[in-house]
Amino acid sequence: MTQQAAKLALDHLAISAQTLEEGRQAVEALLGVGLGPVGHHAFMSTHNRLLGLGPGEYLELIAVDPDAPAVAHPRWFDLDRFKGPTRLTNWILRCDDLERALAQAPEGAGRAVALQRGAFRWRMGVPATGRLPFDGVYPALIEWQGELHPCQRLPESGCRLKRLEVAHPDATALRAALPLRDDRVMFVTGPKALRATILTPHGTRLLE
Repeated sequence: MTQQAAKLALDHLAISAQTLEEGRQAVEALLGVGLGPVGHHAFMSTHNRLLGLGPGEYLELIAVDPDAPAVAHPRWFDLDRFKGPTRLTNWILRCDDLERALAQAPEGAGRAVALQRGAFRWRMGVPATGRLPFDGVYPALIEWQGELHPCQRLPESGCRLKRLEVAHPDATALRAALPLRDDRVMFVTGPKALRATILTPHGTRLLE
């Protein structure tokens, strides 16, 4: 009997920056709305700021935390090798069964790691190299534990995701590897890139 595909849904978008302050200035200037307070990930020695995108979805600005201890493993989202301007680098899908989702994902999607920050608890597929399949544009996979989700504590921003364009030279194979049903997500053949169209209180903005 063929194993049923894991249920996947868009959870959040990750914007990487060389420093959190540099990223904050860039994102707030583009979207015209303020990001939330700083949060910390002890396991990865990273820190972030969040912005709600409506029920169940949010935007995460993330950077290496220069004040945190060094880590002996590669950081998620390939942050150890991140350079250049602040930009959209990753998208994250939540699932109902992380082990099953990882087993059905391409090789290199990661192993399940249990994580916690304050009251938030989750499990995430973390690649051994820090880099996700399909040159990094395959989504990270996350399974939230319990009923608490970051969106429940984020204020209304007036921002919503309208479209996410995932570009890769082998977009057909990438699409086939994802049992995702979301009409906003478009797979495009071309140089690898992520482009998100965001509706804001100040008009439509392109995040890339």
